[in-house]
Amino acid sequence: MTGGAQPLATAAGRTAELGRLLEFAQRSAVPGAPGFAYLDVRGEPDPTQGYQLWITARMTHVFGLAHLLGRPDAADLARSGVDALAEAFHDAEHGGWYGHLGTAGAPVDERKAMYDHAFVVLASSTAHLAGVPGAEPLLAQALEVVDQHFWDDDAGSCRESWDRAWTQTEDYRGTNSAMHGVEAFLAAGAVTGEARWTQRALRIAERIVHRVAAERDWRLPEHFDSQWRVRTEYNAGSPADPFRPYGVTVGHLLEWARLLLHLESALHEPPQWLLHDATALFATAVQIGWEADGFPGFLYTVDWEDAPVVVERMHWVAIEAVMTGEVIAQRTGRDEHAAWAQRLWRAVEPFVDRAHGGWHHELDPLGHVTSTVWHGKPDAYHAVQGMLLPDLPFTPSLATSVMAGTVGPAS
Repeated sequence: MTGGAQPLATAAGRTAELGRLLEFAQRSAVPGAPGFAYLDVRGEPDPTQGYQLWITARMTHVFGLAHLLGRPDAADLARSGVDALAEAFHDAEHGGWYGHLGTAGAPVDERKAMYDHAFVVLASSTAHLAGVPGAEPLLAQALEVVDQHFWDDDAGSCRESWDRAWTQTEDYRGTNSAMHGVEAFLAAGAVTGEARWTQRALRIAERIVHRVAAERDWRLPEHFDSQWRVRTEYNAGSPADPFRPYGVTVGHLLEWARLLLHLESALHEPPQWLLHDATALFATAVQIGWEADGFPGFLYTVDWEDAPVVVERMHWVAIEAVMTGEVIAQRTGRDEHAAWAQRLWRAVEPFVDRAHGGWHHELDPLGHVTSTVWHGKPDAYHAVQGMLLPDLPFTPSLATSVMAGTVGPAS
């Protein structure tokens, strides 16, 4: 911390940082662009990255949250995001959304991925709750696409990706897209009132966490084939992949733990295993990922013997750890969880870039900015949610928490 800034462990510090993050995020809105831009380390749009669906959807979600908070100009930003999703990214011929557009708006990647589409559902759910024009039909359209092409009822989870015309699906299933499917389904269920989306979130969590992770002592595999057989050596030659890394992704243990508790809050009669599995995932993440190489913080990945693989620290892992620690402490009332939550806040502080705004996406074990996995500052999704969640009522989604909470307009 510098310049008298209050620590993020305090509500005042989080409110101030939320304002900074939202101001920084506005730089991604480029007049006339087909979506929100990928920002570089100084917060300038990076033209080499084009416009990516997951970034535009996540930033639409962020600006939707900001609109719910009463943030000036957030309504226009959220509306521009909804328009980009409804128009520029949408495949008018085959349905669904392109994953990547060039600077002129032409598709660069025509593949239809569940990971991306989950964020379209999340963005449109939040925007619909915020009253953004066009969000309600966008949400209905997104849910129809997911229902028709991605949801696999026999498997109780989601297919990974398709070609543009929905003729060939990938021989791969991933924990990352399934996890964000849970997040999106909880948001959609809360907004639409349709219980099937919450029940689908429960089925995904039961398969991946309560069965697969539990069978492996809570070391959660990330990669499967289309028959849901574990692929432990997937990407062993490219261990630092940002979306499909080799081994155990520590941050996903933490993120899954939090989502299990969001799921618990959404159910009238939640199964007891949701709390049990959430605390087990959190404990395992601490055991195998916290200071595993002798330096402060959570590293990115470990192998199947718990040895460090990618030791860089990710901002999203640090803030997910805090959010999960805070939620578990609140849910269990245990002193050890409360103590961990306070300890974890200190690990978040080094990521805050007070010189250029936003957060560093990646640091090495000594705290230096690196780009082994990520370069630049693509989006503010994890950081913004982390500044909100501890001070809000705990509900199935961040948007419904904002609606139920007392957090004032960011300034």
